[in-house]
Amino acid sequence: MKVLITGGSGFIGSHLAELLLSNGHQVCSLDDLSTGESGNVDHLESNPDFQLVVGSVLDTDLVDKLVERCDVIYHLAAAVGVELIVSKPLESLETNIRGSESILKHAHRYRKPVLLASTSEIYGKNTEGPLKEEDDRILGSPLKTRWSYSTAKAVDEILAHAYWKEYGLHTVIVRLFNVVGPRQTGMYGMVLPRFVRQALLNEDITVHGDGSQSRCFAHVGDIVHALYGLMQSTDAAGQVYNVGATHEITILDLAKKVVSVTGSSSKIEFIPYDEAYEEGFEDMQRRVPDVGKIGEMIGWKPTTTLDESIDSIIDGMRSRLAR
Repeated sequence: MKVLITGGSGFIGSHLAELLLSNGHQVCSLDDLSTGESGNVDHLESNPDFQLVVGSVLDTDLVDKLVERCDVIYHLAAAVGVELIVSKPLESLETNIRGSESILKHAHRYRKPVLLASTSEIYGKNTEGPLKEEDDRILGSPLKTRWSYSTAKAVDEILAHAYWKEYGLHTVIVRLFNVVGPRQTGMYGMVLPRFVRQALLNEDITVHGDGSQSRCFAHVGDIVHALYGLMQSTDAAGQVYNVGATHEITILDLAKKVVSVTGSSSKIEFIPYDEAYEEGFEDMQRRVPDVGKIGEMIGWKPTTTLDESIDSIIDGMRSRLAR
């Protein structure tokens, strides 16, 4: 099949491209390289079945041409990361809403199946858990920039579901929970690669808040197999699926684990949210997925442990720092 990946030079997109190529598919990666890096796919450039197109999902003429030529679309392109969302809210909203709108419009025009990458941010401040796909969203004030990403991705989900319900377009929505692994950067607020980088440089490990907030970290290798599996199933259309790991850890314990594993001399420094982001910033205290639905659909479950994920990030970060 000819596969279009938007955001294909990003962290997740580059790993998905590898998986698709290994399964005999042709891959076209569309990326404006704003948060993705061409270096993530340099090793794929020699493969005749891979093509990198530098451009934006907001370029409707380009999107039209690429969608017409492909058989299936993985729409991963988005403005992501808490720091980026807070610092550039208008740009983020435009990219996330207009970009998805364009992809879905052209997918409908040419009748091409779409997987839409959404986020666990959808659930907002809902601290129940494990979270199921039908659970309520609990968000703060719309005037708090923190919640703009959640709102934008909710619009994306509504659009994708409407295209399926009204037009019969094959759409699958996945809510990703804290994906980690090699090639991920801490530049835009991703916590684990930031901790690893700080530890390897023996810098202070900066924990936002008191570190009691908890997360579950899933390895990108597990995640891309979930995305691929869902797009192989005709029964998955019109549905939303949580995709993530289920081992819960507090951010403070994560910081301590990274210091221990790396043998670092780093100290842990606590940074108030107002100082790390903006005044009045609100965080999610707990985020744990229920992945039973995707398990029932395609038999998927995460298999990589947190320790294995951390080891892979350390190896990748050491290579990056050695350049």
